[in-house]
Amino acid sequence: MSAASTTSVAPSSVAQKAISNRSLPWFMSAPAILLCSVMLLVPLLLTVLLSFNAFDADTGPKAGTFTLEHYRAVLTDPYYYEIFWRTFWISGLVTLICIAVGTPEAYILNRMRKPWRSIMLLVVLAPLMISVVVRAFGWSMLLGPEGLVNGALSAFGIGPFKMLYTETAIVIALVHVMLPFMVIPVWTSLQKIDPGVVNAALSLNASPTTALRRIVLPQIMPGMLSGSLIVFGLSASSFAIPGLLGGRRLKMMATLIYDEYLHELNWPLGAAIALLLLLANLAIMLGWNRMIERRYKKALG
Repeated sequence: MSAASTTSVAPSSVAQKAISNRSLPWFMSAPAILLCSVMLLVPLLLTVLLSFNAFDADTGPKAGTFTLEHYRAVLTDPYYYEIFWRTFWISGLVTLICIAVGTPEAYILNRMRKPWRSIMLLVVLAPLMISVVVRAFGWSMLLGPEGLVNGALSAFGIGPFKMLYTETAIVIALVHVMLPFMVIPVWTSLQKIDPGVVNAALSLNASPTTALRRIVLPQIMPGMLSGSLIVFGLSASSFAIPGLLGGRRLKMMATLIYDEYLHELNWPLGAAIALLLLLANLAIMLGWNRMIERRYKKALG
């Protein structure tokens, strides 16, 4: 009798323990998930509701009203199309430059020995320890009419050139800020590659270029994809660098949203622009992700 009851109780206790073990991670992470959901979803929902509110120049946003006028204004005015285009081509160019510069930099970092690897890693991560505003002011001093760059060019009889308050200044500063976000994911992917595979290819008379193209590059493609998505998303939503180095004339989407909120006080229009920027950014990033994934799978056969 007791043996039968013991055998009947044992499976149920094992099942309860298995269920508790499976649910324990969810219970442990529930506070963080709840906090992130509240911090992300609630402001996003409020922004969506605000974008449909009517706006009066005298009284401001009218709560409880519904209108599509702000979306119509953005989608039909060539002025906004120009700013959208400027934002995305600058972000795309910054992403391509970060890929071209960050991938070799990550490869060199991976090939370094201690302690040089730690020193190089510190150099790569050092810009992240300084405020973006401070770095933007630093670039404004370097690229100004009497800055260090024009001073060096003038010493060789070249220039001076107008670099401050141009797209060039924005691209240079954004590349400086975003480069670590490309180097670290690619370096992480490189660390997962077995050196024996590359050595085996070289021992079979494959050239270093062929081994790099056929073995290393396909395996670091996930890191390059992750880095490019991070760089593009952060560049498209960057505010400090376009605001300080682009001036009032070269607006990007983040500076335009800032002006609508704080200068024009047209919060519904600013919310509509922010949501359209979010949707366009997500569409471009998802399309880029799908394209790279297809080429990555094709390269791996």
